[in-house]
Amino acid sequence: MALGFKLAIAAAWLGLVGLVAWRLDQCPQRQAELTRKVVHIGTGNVILIAWVLDIPTWVGIAASFFFGCIALLSYLLPLLPGINSVGRRSFGTFFYAVTIGLLVAWFWPLSQPQFAALGVLIMTWGDGLAGLVGRAWGRHGYELAGMKKSWEGSLTMASVSGLITLIILGGMGVSPWPSLLGLALAIGVVSALLESFSPWGIDNLTVPLGSAGMAWFVCERLF
Repeated sequence: MALGFKLAIAAAWLGLVGLVAWRLDQCPQRQAELTRKVVHIGTGNVILIAWVLDIPTWVGIAASFFFGCIALLSYLLPLLPGINSVGRRSFGTFFYAVTIGLLVAWFWPLSQPQFAALGVLIMTWGDGLAGLVGRAWGRHGYELAGMKKSWEGSLTMASVSGLITLIILGGMGVSPWPSLLGLALAIGVVSALLESFSPWGIDNLTVPLGSAGMAWFVCERLF
C-alpha cells in the first residue's frame, strides 16, 4: 500500500474525530469537557492505524512535532478552543502530541509497536474515561500533592489500563496468562498513580511513557 494512501486513511480518521467534536460543540447544551474527551480518546486511536498500516517512523515523529507546535500556539491563539477551554490551564495537549512521537521513536525501530500502542491507548482510553467517570459519578474524593481526584475515576483508570494491557499483550501471544494478568494489574495500578498526579497536564506524558516502558521492560525479561 502506498504511503500516500496510508496517510489518507489516518487523515480521514482524524477528520472524522474533528467532525464529531465540532458537532458536539454546536449543540445548544454542549459540555466542553465532553468535546475535549471525544478528541482526546478519538485522536489517540490513530496509533492503531499507524501500527496496522506500518506507517514509517519518520511520519509519526513529524506528525508529533507538527501537532506539538500547533498545541503550543493554541495557548497564545484560539486555535483549539474546544480542547483548551475547560476551566484549567495546562500543557496536556502539548504533552499528548509529544508523547506519541516519543513512543513511535522508541518502539518503531525495535519492531515492537505494540508497546507504543499500549501506552497511547492507556493515555487516551484510560485517562479519558477516568475523567468522564470522575466528573459524572465521582463521590469519594481524595487529594494527592494538591491534585483533587476521585476514587471512582482512579478505579476506572486502573481497570481500563489493565484491560488494554491484557488485550494488546494477550493478542500478541504473551503468556502464561497468570503472569500476564499480574502484569496487567501492576500496570493498572501504576497508571492510576501516575494519572492522579497531573499538574500542568503532565500525566499525558508520564502515563503513556511509564506504562509502555514498564510493559516493555517486564516482557523483555520475564516472558
